[in-house]
This record gives sequence, structure tokens and C-alpha cells, in this order.
Amino acid sequence: MKPTSSQLTFQIGIATLGRFLINIARRMIYPFASVLSVGLGVPLFYISSLIAINQATGLLSPLFGPLSDRWGYRTMMLLGLAILSFGMGFVGIFPFYGVLVVAMFLAGLGKSIYDPALQSYIGENVPYERRGLAIGLVEYSWAGSTLIGLPLVGLLLANPNYDWQLSFLILSGLTLVPLVGLALTIKSAHSPPQPNQNRTSVWQLWAMLANHKRARSFLGFGFLTGMANDILFVIYALWLSQQFDLGIAAIALATPVIGLAELIGETLTATIADRIGLSRALLGAGILTTISYALLPVIGQTTNGALIALFLAFVLFEFTVVTSFSVATELFPTARATLLSAYVAAGGAGRVIGSLLATLLWSWGQQSSWSGIIVSSVVITLLNGLGILCFWWEHNA
Repeated sequence: MKPTSSQLTFQIGIATLGRFLINIARRMIYPFASVLSVGLGVPLFYISSLIAINQATGLLSPLFGPLSDRWGYRTMMLLGLAILSFGMGFVGIFPFYGVLVVAMFLAGLGKSIYDPALQSYIGENVPYERRGLAIGLVEYSWAGSTLIGLPLVGLLLANPNYDWQLSFLILSGLTLVPLVGLALTIKSAHSPPQPNQNRTSVWQLWAMLANHKRARSFLGFGFLTGMANDILFVIYALWLSQQFDLGIAAIALATPVIGLAELIGETLTATIADRIGLSRALLGAGILTTISYALLPVIGQTTNGALIALFLAFVLFEFTVVTSFSVATELFPTARATLLSAYVAAGGAGRVIGSLLATLLWSWGQQSSWSGIIVSSVVITLLNGLGILCFWWEHNA
């Protein structure tokens, strides 16, 4: 028995709150590394290294996707939230560096479990013609964590009347709201495994995915586009500081601009992707993203031009990636969470490689007759273009 329209609306709303809190926990290490360094009395490098730990948890996502398909999406959503609440409360009570390492690992693990299960639940219950709207609204939690969540955490950390670990305790307590809400409103019958899925082993699910040609090419799309975007994400600060002599404070102002770009990209998915058709919207957004990457050194001749070029690239990429989640929910219906978790891992692997390549490309460009932005632009344009070809091939297979 599927939930009614009003029940589903409430469930998606409270699930979005859960994802909002998970995203805050996942992203807070970036802007507040120095605060945590001082609070724990450890070198800044120790805190910055947690970013790699946090990112690496995305590669564990494929371990849990098949479990969602076997045990039900409700179970895994609740598990992801429980892990987050425990991790945040753990470091809030025991404020030591080793505990923070465990907490940030658990935050990343909770997201790796929660996101594919939530997206699969939407895929199971929301008609495909409205899937872009539902996924787009849920993805507001990503931009919202930057525009709303992180500034609120910053206010807590800046208040001299409170210790830094209070923000972790508050996150832990707030996570119980969606945890209890989903437990009470999503009945087991609302998120059943697929027929005969309980008798399908994890290895059989992976074998099914490996033999699915369209799924394989879609994972290639996620890997290549993730790599391209992370190269840009790593080098954009170098570009702004070295070519236009912008200081750290000026570059820091780009953070809310990126959040706004993410918000616009998510809105585009929610408002127009269903009308265009999800596959057509994804192909068009991917092509436009590729063009925006190619135009970075052309438009970015001045400071304002560079900021406009970056803004457009981030808007179009967010439109692409959010729409891709909508498409993924129906690409392999018999094992939605298995595919979605593999897609998350493929994109994560691409981002890891992209982050390692970024500074090498920039340095090579600076030492050659070209510039760092030209070399980077050529590479990310080619990578994203290959990713779009993978999707086009899958869509026409």
C-alpha cells in the first residue's frame, strides 16, 4: 500500500529536513576548520585531513545500496539518521580529536546510507513525470546547508558564551526530529523491497547491475562529470587569486554565491525538468555545462567576467547533477538503491581523481605558454563532453 499524496508530501518534507542536517554535518568541516583546530588544540592540518576521510566515505556507498533494495528504504533512512545523531552527540560529549575523526566518518557514512535510500523511496512512490520536482525539492537541502545551515553554525561557534561542541550536540538532537518523524509516518508496507528481492543476494544485485549496459554507461557519465567539476572547484580560488589578485576575504564571498548557484540549479530541475522530459533535460544541461567550461577563459578576461563564468558553470552543473538523480531513479527499477549508491560512488571516485589532478594541471599550465585556466578549461571540457557522450550512448542504447 503506497502512501497518500498528503502523506507522501509530509514524508518528503521531513526527509528533506534530515538531509539538510546531514549536509550541514558533512560540510561544516570546510569553513570552520580553524575554529575546531583551536578548540581541540591540534594543528590545522589535522582538521583539514578530516575532509579526505569525509569524502572517502562516499566510496562506501555501494556497500549499502543493495541492502536498501533488500531490507527496504525506510530501514536504511532511519539507520543513516541514527548514525549521524550518534556521531554528532559522541563528539559533543567527548570533545577530543580522535572522537571528532570518528564523528566525521559517521557523518559521511550516514549520508552514504541515507541519500540513495531517500532517492529510491521517491522513485518508488512518486510518478516519473513528477520525479524531477520531488528530487529537485529534496536537493534544496544541499544549497540550504550552505546558505542557511553553515551561517547558523557559525553564529554558534562565534558566541563566546558557548563551547564549540554545542553545535554538535544541537545537530545530534535535531536529527532525532526527522528520525522519529520518518519512523512514525513511513510504515514498512510503504517501502517494500522489490518482488523476490529478499531472496536476491547482494552479489546477485551487483551482477545484475554489471550486466546492465545502460547502467554501466550512466556510471561512466557520473565518474567523468564528477571529475571535471571537482577540477574546477579546486582551481577556481587559484584562478581568482593569481590572475585577478583577489584576497582571501574576497574569495570567501564566493561561497554564498556558489550556494545561490546550487539553489538556482536545483530550482531549474524542480520547475522545468519534468516539462522538458528528464532525459532531454539532462542531455541539454550537460551540453550547456560543457560549453560553459569551454568559455571560462573567454568570458573570464576580467574579475567580473570570471565570477559570471563560474556562476553559470556551477548553476548548469547543479542542474545537470540533480536531474541525473531523477533519471537514475528509473534507470534500474528492480535495484534502485544499488544503482544510486554506485552512481554516488562513481561520482565520488571522479571527484577524488579530479582533486588530485587539479593542481597538477594548474601548475603545468602556469609553466607552459598557456595559462592554468586555459589548460584546466580544455581538460574539464573534454572530460564533461565524454561524460555526456556516455549518457547519450546509454540513452540511445
